[in-house]
Amino acid sequence: MMSVVRAVVIHEFGGRDKLRLEDVSEPKLFPDAVRIRIRAAGVNPVDCKTREGRQEPRFPHVFPVVLGWDAAGVVEEVGPATRWFKPGDEVYAYCRKHFVGEGTYTEQVVVPDGFVARLPRNLNFAEAAAVPLAALTAYQCLVEQLQIKPGETVLVHAAAGGVGHFAVQIARELGAKPIGTASPRNHDFLRELGCIDAIDYHEGDFPGVDAAIDPIGGETLEKTLSVAGRTVSIVQPGDTHGYHFVRPSGAELSVLTGWIEDGRVRVHLDDTFPLDEAAAAHERLEEGHVRGKIALTVSE
Repeated sequence: MMSVVRAVVIHEFGGRDKLRLEDVSEPKLFPDAVRIRIRAAGVNPVDCKTREGRQEPRFPHVFPVVLGWDAAGVVEEVGPATRWFKPGDEVYAYCRKHFVGEGTYTEQVVVPDGFVARLPRNLNFAEAAAVPLAALTAYQCLVEQLQIKPGETVLVHAAAGGVGHFAVQIARELGAKPIGTASPRNHDFLRELGCIDAIDYHEGDFPGVDAAIDPIGGETLEKTLSVAGRTVSIVQPGDTHGYHFVRPSGAELSVLTGWIEDGRVRVHLDDTFPLDEAAAAHERLEEGHVRGKIALTVSE
């Protein structure tokens, strides 16, 4: 008899009303994979886009689709070719696969061992689940795409959000001088993270900078290209700037784990919701103005 797990799924694209809590088949364990018993799952803007069908041109979708790409939990089982983990290890991972269907809004996820890192000792599961996608995005943009050097100025848009609040801190750790855009209520928060200046994105011009991260696109991106020496966007490909789509990497996540444990990078968890309130979590995210991240608690 096939085992089942509880999961939040969609059977068709649409609004928050399409989210359903149901039993689904337990994911299969492949040879170089780990099965994680999920304790918490991160909630990201891409989850809402997936729910609406906006990822359909990029990825095959297997319905019912379990949403979510971030997970923190405990290793329950490992494949025979797994190298680095054993049952009982507390871990977290960015769990994106090459298709959309077996996500993390559920009790279990199976991913290659190379996606996984050990949980930071100073984070609980909900805090850890808020890290992988957003922090890896910021890290890969700054280190790989922009190749930030000490002393450079870096403009970070939406700097109080999920990717942004990590980008500010990582830029600072690389020796750069981050400048963040956000609403005025978040300016003190940005300075606490390490921004040398905070700008109201509704008013004024952007300063000249060595590099910039764009999570917004459109007019903001166009204005940024006129003031930044080099720019990477995570939402809009183009010929005049870099574009980055985050990759799973347990090795890079382990680097971030070290920085988190040393207190050099911190996680701001704005809110948590139980798994069966995933629709409320999406509503909170879609309202905007989330500071840092949101997570779903899946099990004790």
